[in-house]
Amino acid sequence: MNDPIWLMLIKVILVIVILLTWTIFNVWFERRLVGKMQHRLGPILNGPFGLGQALADGMKCLFKEDFIPSRADRVLFVVSPLIAGTAAFTAWAVIPFGGEVEFFGITTRLQVTDLPVGVLVLLAVTSVAIYGFVLAGWSSNSPYSLLGGLRSSAQMISYEIAMGLSLVAVFLYTGSMSTYQIVEAQRTTVTPFGLNLGLQNWNWLVLLPSFVIYVISMVGETNRAPFDLPEAESELVSGYITEYSGFKYAIYFLAEYINMATVSAIATTLFMGGYLPIWPFNLIEPLNNPWLGPIWFVIKVQLFISFFVWIRGTLPRFRYDQFMTLGWKGLIPVALIWTVVFATFQWMRSYPPMASGPGIYLLIGVLALLVFGAVMAFDRPDPEPEEIPTGVVDVFAGGYPVPPLPGQVLPELSAVVASTAEPAEPVAERNE
Repeated sequence: MNDPIWLMLIKVILVIVILLTWTIFNVWFERRLVGKMQHRLGPILNGPFGLGQALADGMKCLFKEDFIPSRADRVLFVVSPLIAGTAAFTAWAVIPFGGEVEFFGITTRLQVTDLPVGVLVLLAVTSVAIYGFVLAGWSSNSPYSLLGGLRSSAQMISYEIAMGLSLVAVFLYTGSMSTYQIVEAQRTTVTPFGLNLGLQNWNWLVLLPSFVIYVISMVGETNRAPFDLPEAESELVSGYITEYSGFKYAIYFLAEYINMATVSAIATTLFMGGYLPIWPFNLIEPLNNPWLGPIWFVIKVQLFISFFVWIRGTLPRFRYDQFMTLGWKGLIPVALIWTVVFATFQWMRSYPPMASGPGIYLLIGVLALLVFGAVMAFDRPDPEPEEIPTGVVDVFAGGYPVPPLPGQVLPELSAVVASTAEPAEPVAERNE
């Protein structure tokens, strides 16, 4: 893409305006949808249909007094939300809103830029956002904030591995890491049972395991319910943003909703045809206009955002050990097995002698070994529970104090308990 500077500036400004406006709408949309699901009204008073409520909340954060804890690291405390906000906007530089169009005599694409490794740029930018959350927790000098930051980093790293593995099959299938070329590769039509129905070859159906793994990972990546453990108010008050207020809090709030739209846009681009029209509208020639691509793109992304809201209103929050077990013992092994299987199929397609005869039996053998290994890994017996000692225990035996468990007594209290314990009365005297 060799766009002039003025055209690139127009694209950047449009993307920023779209994201800010879209975030305001999504805040209202989530409140209204959750209200409908839970038989509540949601925002209805400010503006038509309550649309002014999200705008009013944003303006309140802009003018609200901004506090910084006295013992916080002031530099990192201020820089942390800027890192999270910048990463949230930067990811949209390589996401295509539409195909090639003519703009004032210049042939361009409806995206800021296109790179041969655009998907890797998306993964890299979303990884940088982790620093905004970790530094926020550390610089606040608060135990709740620190625990929230550590949870957020562990959660993002764990689920980024599964997310990255789920995208390998997309690269192998389309033969590209460019977001634009991946969308265009899904424009080809398929003819099931010899019927030419105009169905486009979107990746989600062919790569269904990758699609399912990515959808679960994107919920964990964005710290959304039921995976909102870094901000679990029942445990950590508000997690890494406990000490934030005013405009800095608004930046984190904005980054969360933009990240939700970002992962939804990645799913739309890589699996759901991006800006391509939805069947059967793709059979209508006027609706294949590239200027209508952003409309189709926004509709698909909004459907994914509706999925985020739906699971928030229906599923309870996971325990932290359940959440990490799902990532490390569930999604990552499945993603690895699926990647090996799909890579084998792709190799067989490119090497015809393996597509028949001994190659089929070799593939069946490899699949059988993988399935057997997975079954054996998941079917291990649970370890025997450790026997918990009772009586007088030394809580400093492990090098740091731990609270006593039921049935355990601290050494300094054992003598006091023994001296103050009253002898039990005989049953007969108690009855009298």
